[in-house]
Amino acid sequence: MKKFHVKLTAWIMSLVFAFSFSAGAAAVNPTELIPVGRAVGIKMTSQGLLVESITPVITESGEQSPAEKAGIKVGDMIISVNGEQIEDGSGIQKIVSLSGANAIKIGLMRDNKTIEVTATPVKDTSGVYRLGIRVRDSINGIGTITYVDPETGEYGSLGHGICSSENGILIPLKQGSLMEASVSHVVKGIAGTPGCLQGDFNTQYDIGTVQKNTVTGIFGKFTDDSYYKNLEPIEVAAADEIKTGEAIILSNVAGEDVKQYTCQIEKIYGAGGEYDRSMTIRITDQALINQTGGIVQGMSGSPVIQNGKLVGAVTHVLVSDPTRGYAVQIQKMLEEMG
Repeated sequence: MKKFHVKLTAWIMSLVFAFSFSAGAAAVNPTELIPVGRAVGIKMTSQGLLVESITPVITESGEQSPAEKAGIKVGDMIISVNGEQIEDGSGIQKIVSLSGANAIKIGLMRDNKTIEVTATPVKDTSGVYRLGIRVRDSINGIGTITYVDPETGEYGSLGHGICSSENGILIPLKQGSLMEASVSHVVKGIAGTPGCLQGDFNTQYDIGTVQKNTVTGIFGKFTDDSYYKNLEPIEVAAADEIKTGEAIILSNVAGEDVKQYTCQIEKIYGAGGEYDRSMTIRITDQALINQTGGIVQGMSGSPVIQNGKLVGAVTHVLVSDPTRGYAVQIQKMLEEMG
């Protein structure tokens, strides 16, 4: 085991956001996969800067919103300023500060279309010129590996996409990687307050890539097989094989140990369910409830197994009852993995 260097907290599992989806060409899905259930560190940068919020700038003459006046909207991706490609949030603030009160051209990506707007920064009460936007260029956190294909090293994780915490918009992926992780602490979930896993990460060494960020999870390929080389594959369940009733989940809620916990599949939504919420599950394992309260942030991606077959992955926790949550059917993850 390598030395861990950075401590991070799990992402919040979104409870309210849904996305449209269009299936591509049919692909041949594997019939056997290795269920993993191990926590992993995930770092990802976006294609451009995601506008997470628009806030007024406090000036000596009152509140002003240059971004709103220019037509910038939450969810836009800023891809250039004055013709220069923007790589991070500090880059755009530097250009804005140096422009003073001069208008600047901002290239945006909105609904898969490129547009350009003109914005004029204003000076706040501290003397700094601003547009009045909050942007995100990267994200780091903890999640759980659902499965890996033993033939290719390709994996699926999370069961839901990585989204903006402000508005639930799926973050377009530029590049990303996996880091080895160890769960160091659990904040227990209670009704009304989701819990979370906290982990230590080795930021000096990547163990895999992140190649897709989709509505049913993130996907990529392991470059280090230490997470799965001693594990055995199991059969993948077809959608019609999944039944209400007893099941188990594999999850890593302490150190690097993956353990098996009992649960109940309470409801199956089938074709009418949202892509990341196709089953309702309830944790019945008292040991897990005592330790975490049930499902906590960071457990998303924990594989769900029924009758010896991989049926899905934990995705969300119900804030009102942390013993209950949602899972995605494994076939929906495989569709996205392609």
